[in-house]
Formats: sequence, structure tokens, C-alpha cells
Amino acid sequence: MSVSPSVVLAGGGTAGHIEPMLALADALRRRDPDLRITCLGTARGMETRLVPARGYDLRLIPPVPLPRKPTVDLLRVPGRVRRAVAETRALLEELSADVVAGFGGYVALPAYLAARRAGVPIVVHEQNALPGLANRIGARLAARVAVTAPGTPLHRGEHVGMPLRTAIGSLDRAARRAEARAAFGLDADRPTLLVFGGSQGAQTLNRAAVAAADALTDAGIQVLHARGPRNTHVTVPARPAGSAPYVLVDYLERMDLAYAAADLALCRSGAVTVAELSAVGLPAAFVPLPIGNGEQRRNALPVVEAGGGLLVEDGDLDAGWITGKLTPLLTDPAALAGYARHAAAAGVADADDRLAGIVLEVAR
Repeated sequence: MSVSPSVVLAGGGTAGHIEPMLALADALRRRDPDLRITCLGTARGMETRLVPARGYDLRLIPPVPLPRKPTVDLLRVPGRVRRAVAETRALLEELSADVVAGFGGYVALPAYLAARRAGVPIVVHEQNALPGLANRIGARLAARVAVTAPGTPLHRGEHVGMPLRTAIGSLDRAARRAEARAAFGLDADRPTLLVFGGSQGAQTLNRAAVAAADALTDAGIQVLHARGPRNTHVTVPARPAGSAPYVLVDYLERMDLAYAAADLALCRSGAVTVAELSAVGLPAAFVPLPIGNGEQRRNALPVVEAGGGLLVEDGDLDAGWITGKLTPLLTDPAALAGYARHAAAAGVADADDRLAGIVLEVAR
């Protein structure tokens, strides 16, 4: 009788690494309930909360943060790497790992180096259109390399898409629309704009959407706006009776219902956000985060160039842009439907299952 493989997943730190890791874990478990799945993380990351909550074993290793600028801290990196690799290699041997699948970040680099030294094959998944350092190194050591966006400049990258939660990957927006709108206190038949800036909200989006509130609702457009839990100062006066609703919430626990309720999103363009929206066929006006190395703009471009969304720079987003660009689109059902078709065509709804197949193929 064959023994199910031992799979080690490395993707701690931020939700952008953890969510696709957990989506892959779920897909692996659906394929083989007896599979031994272990997630690697560090004591400082969100994985300490998210991974156990999803029912997976979490083992902690030392983080290896890489300074962005030359500082005295850079001199400490080689020692940190050696310690983290040694501890991770011992862990891989204890777990009898058959494959290591990594998603980049602080956790992935020592996992890749330890796997190489232990003779354990590696699968790399890159979420962003512009790869990070850990995955650029890991790709050179890996048996297979999967990327979310076509054209990602990563050695031997295969376009697989972003592993997504089943609730998102299997979402039928049209079938859930009435239920979703009722859940948020929205009207059943009005065009609906969804505004969100990630788990903490986004000041630029909040300011512009609130400033455009009267113009939007006067045009018959209702709004579902997640301002972020720290932004309780962001408010909108109650709408007059019979007016289109403007529903303001701190946080969206059920993104599947938010996507089903909406006809168009106004949002940042993190890799997971772009992948989720295109997978469910929800067009968006993407507002890339204006800091970093430009990866958010690159994330959005494939969907925008396919006709599934709009792109607006952070400094250009204001109430005038929303009323000039989004109001005409939201009040034109045929144009909206076209954007939705193009968004869906640019998306991949089964990337979790595709990546699971690659990981098991490498493991066996």
C-alpha cells in the first residue's frame, strides 16, 4: 500500500502569501485526505492565526528579512540564513518531506535552500507580476515554477494562475446576486459599485468615494464601501428615502457575497485581489498602491489590457474621475457586461487544482 506524500508549504508573512498557500492546501486535501500537509511560518506573521484556524499544522522557523538598503543589518544576514536553513533542513528531515512548495517571502528562502541541501524537490509559486528575491532564487533551484500572471519574468515560469479559496473560485455571481444584495441591505436591481482598499482600507479610495457619494446615488447607483476598521471617521450622511443606498462597513468578512452583489469594483491591485476579481468575472477600476516597485500596476495590466477593467493612478483618483468614468459605465448594462466577459476571460478559477496537480506530480 502506497503512503501518501508529505508536503511542506512555505508561505508566511502577509495574506498575499498565506491565502494562496492555504488554497493549495485545501486543493491537495480534496485530492488526497490522507496527505500529510505541514505549513512553515514565523512567529511574527499572520500565519500564526490563519493557518491553525484552517486546520493545518504550522511549524515555525526563524525569519530572514532582507534589508532594502545597505545598512549594518545587512552584515547579519548570512548568519541568519545559515541558522534558518539548518533549522529548516532538520524539520524537513523530521517530516520526511517529499516536496516543498513555496510562495515567496521571509519563510520561503530558507525553505528553498534547506530543501536543496536535503535533496527535496521544490515547486515555486509567484503571485506578483514582478517576482520577489526569494522566488527569483527559488526558481533556479525548483523542479517546477508556477506564475499567476502570463509573462512574469521568472525562470521557467508556467502560467497557472492564483490559487483561490473555493468560495471565490466556484462563485456564480449571477446566481448569488439577490442573496448577496439582501445580505448587505442593498436594492435588488440597482447598479452596484463595490469600494474596498484591502483589509485596512485605503485613504485615497475612501476620500474619493465619499466625495462622489451624492453624485453616484443621485444617478441611481448604490455603493457597498468597506472603509477599513481603523477608518471609523470616514462617514457618509444617510441617503433620503427612496434614494440609492450607500452602505458603509468597516470590513467585509464575506468577499464572495461582496463580489456577487457588485457590478464593478473600485480597489487596489494586489495580486490576490486582481486574481479573485478576474476569476469571478467582476470588472474593476484598479488604483495601484503608489509605493513599492510598481508590482501592483503590473498585476492589473493583463486584465486591463484584456478589456476587463480600468487603471487609474493614485494621484488621479478623485470624485471627478469616479463620476466622469464610472458613472457612465455603471449606468450602461451592455458596456458592463462586456467588461465582465473580458475580466472572466483573463481569470483562472481552478488554479488551486492546477497547482495541486503539479505539486503531487513532483512529490511522486
